[in-house]
Amino acid sequence: MKRIIGIGETVLDILFKDDQPQKAIPGGSTFNSIVSLGRAGVPCAMVTEVGGDHIGDIICRYLQDNGVSSEYVCRHPNVKSHISLAFLDEHNDAQYIFYKDHASVSLDGPLPVFGNDDVVLFGSFFAINPVIRTVVGGLLRAAREAGAWLYYDVNFRKPHIVDLPDVMPNIEENMRLADVVRGSMEDFDYLYGLHEGDEIYSRVSQYCHKLILTDGARPIRVYTPNGCETYPVQTIETVSTVGAGDNFNAGYIYATMQGEQEETSRIGMAQRWSQDVCRQIGNNISDELVECLKTHIR
Repeated sequence: MKRIIGIGETVLDILFKDDQPQKAIPGGSTFNSIVSLGRAGVPCAMVTEVGGDHIGDIICRYLQDNGVSSEYVCRHPNVKSHISLAFLDEHNDAQYIFYKDHASVSLDGPLPVFGNDDVVLFGSFFAINPVIRTVVGGLLRAAREAGAWLYYDVNFRKPHIVDLPDVMPNIEENMRLADVVRGSMEDFDYLYGLHEGDEIYSRVSQYCHKLILTDGARPIRVYTPNGCETYPVQTIETVSTVGAGDNFNAGYIYATMQGEQEETSRIGMAQRWSQDVCRQIGNNISDELVECLKTHIR
């Protein structure tokens, strides 16, 4: 049976509107994607690490309650779990403050053995952090050698620009190992100082032949050696954009696992999941969308 294995960090997201807390929910880029996929009934597991505190208990329980295996969650006694504060502005876009120590991250628990029908989703700083690169890089190379399908969400944030000299080799190895690279215009501005899609693909294609390039409300571009296809982004009223990109990834992977061959169908599903999470305060797809998926309503 196909399963999806996520490799990424986990935090407790506390969402604010008008400087008032609205909701506390476990999160993290890959984590959000995996939980939504678990809610949709796909076999999933999460490779991550949390503290041995009450927040860690909440996170593990949240995974299990949403159908995601926590067997690869590394618990660290006497370590505090990470926290993220997300402040929603007038456009319901989030500005973040993170309370975490990347230097304290470790993965010293059970790790998955990959099969050729597995899907691996990975990204953000967790996937390039030099402190755990030996483990994460080893997992990704093992997945590639086993014939798994790898989806890399670059998701590079501005505070880590200072780390670029140390992590660029890891970023480019991730691209080389991936079947699909998904990144935003902002990501590639930070990484390479590039602002044109064709220039970005010229750089990325040295490592990976398929790039999904997003640009906020502007059209999505999918680059392959056969050219570039563009897909319009539907304008909707948003409540929160915190999980928008994460659920785009999840929807794209879901459509792929359902056997969708047409890129239009995959991007359509990705946008459907992204739009669904933007209509609520939360990080994951709604109960309503879950029910639609279970009854095969497109």
